[in-house]
Amino acid sequence: MIKLLKNFNKKEWLMVLVIFILIYMQVWLDLKMPDYMSKITVLVQTEGSKMSDILLNGGYMLLCAFGSLVLAIIVGYIISRLSANFSMKVRRKLFNKVEDLSIGEIKSFSTSSLITRTTNDITQIEMLIGMGLQLLLKAPITAVWAITKILNKSWQWSTITALAVVILLSVIAILTAIVIPKFKIVQRLIDKINGVTRESLNGIRVVRAFNAENYSENKFEEVNNKLTKQQLFNQKTFAIMSPIMYLVLHTLTLAIYFIGAHLIKEALMVDKLVLFGDMVVFSSYAMQVIMSFLMLAMIFMMIPRASISAKRINEVLDTENSIKDGTIDKDLNELKGVVEFKNVSFKYPDAEEYVIENISFKANKGETVAFIGSTGSGKSTLINLVPRFYDVTEGEILIDGINIKEYKQEYLNNKIGYVPQKAVMFNGTVKENVSYGKSSKEKTNETIEKAIEVAQAKDFVLKMDDKYDSHIASGGTNISGGQKQRLAIARAIARNPEIYIFDDSFSALDYKTDSVLRRELKKYTKDATSLIVAQRIGTIMNADKILVLDNGKCVGMGTHKELLKTCDVYKEIALSQFGKEELDHE
Repeated sequence: MIKLLKNFNKKEWLMVLVIFILIYMQVWLDLKMPDYMSKITVLVQTEGSKMSDILLNGGYMLLCAFGSLVLAIIVGYIISRLSANFSMKVRRKLFNKVEDLSIGEIKSFSTSSLITRTTNDITQIEMLIGMGLQLLLKAPITAVWAITKILNKSWQWSTITALAVVILLSVIAILTAIVIPKFKIVQRLIDKINGVTRESLNGIRVVRAFNAENYSENKFEEVNNKLTKQQLFNQKTFAIMSPIMYLVLHTLTLAIYFIGAHLIKEALMVDKLVLFGDMVVFSSYAMQVIMSFLMLAMIFMMIPRASISAKRINEVLDTENSIKDGTIDKDLNELKGVVEFKNVSFKYPDAEEYVIENISFKANKGETVAFIGSTGSGKSTLINLVPRFYDVTEGEILIDGINIKEYKQEYLNNKIGYVPQKAVMFNGTVKENVSYGKSSKEKTNETIEKAIEVAQAKDFVLKMDDKYDSHIASGGTNISGGQKQRLAIARAIARNPEIYIFDDSFSALDYKTDSVLRRELKKYTKDATSLIVAQRIGTIMNADKILVLDNGKCVGMGTHKELLKTCDVYKEIALSQFGKEELDHE
């Protein structure tokens, strides 16, 4: 929690100081009222007292109450701004941290957990600052000040008040000790319920196609019931505190008046009036002491959950990124678009076996290098090393003769146009999706429209209601898989990069569209290097170089015709797709 509070700047700490001063003034006004009440009590009981004196003291009481109200409003406003600004800064910091993390680090947190940490966990801390800061400052000041006011009144009253405080603190300590471990379970269950909800929404078509609505409902119900039961336990446990608090409060009031009645009875006539006034004042101050501890009890209810939330947020913020940024952000030589793998091997963190072993090849400017192999052979993993989604375990990858680890990531990304295996569409227009992201080159309307044309997406885009300004839903749910792939390819083309990476990006296209798109793409990107992962040999047979992968190892390298003669794995894949007669013709 303390680590997160370091996000406060000097201006905000100054605001905390102002809040402290205003609360101090508010407490002074609150504690001044019993004094005026005592004077009014004495005046009422004293013969010959003037009504004007009583009204004057009553007016002072009203002024104190009004002043306390105004100060409370000002403090509430400042604290609300303070907590909202804190929440905004931490949420932004957390989001930026998640964006900067490599794929390896992100996978150590589930998506649902990151959502909970960015929303619910930060809200818990915001609530603590918004409500707890005021109570945390006000309660101790009120308690200490009120105690100093009543210490010399009567040892009997002081003893009974101290006993009430001890009982309250004991109850708070016991209940807090019971509930603290349960809050961690609550946050984990919130993670789980977010995960189940997200999974069901993402797979809604499959759920309906397999009539699995009841199964999804039961799955959600199971997690939801666990969360409900845990929350009910926590709330019921803390609910015990309220009746005990009020029982102690009212018992203390009765005890003060009972002891006061006894003291007044035994006192001399001249002291009875003074004792009565002291009893009224003591009763008021004792209530202030108890209310202070009630405020502290509220804080103790909030701190455990907020501290667990702070710990979960710090887990993300303290995660060290394994992908370190380089320093190079400009061209240092005349090479352009040259990609070279030198004895590259890779295994996932904490894994024992290598996914890729000893891969070496070079792709020169304007060349197309393709990768093919069976499922799980390491094709996608291999090309995902180029944009540094992961760093190589052994060996090195060079772009334009320089190790990619030496480039600044932004500069490296500007050299690459990446089309992922699963086309990703964002909520916005066609134009916004194609022009998505920051680039080193300007993206004009002509550039965007040309990219859409090359990607063979122009026909269906022009048939849409608003053409290039037509709305694309989040995830591209209002267009087909093939249309999403073509727009994703257009997005990469619009960047006009030195290197194109296509990770099985033609799989949803029919053979005719695939063929036309590749032909137009080759013309448009003749000066760029293309790295293509594909399952279909028809997609890559015209590549300048084809690497055949099997269990992470390169078992063949060459052109289509060369591999048919020299690589059994490639020939086997080709036979499964074309048949012997077509291959013989080839």
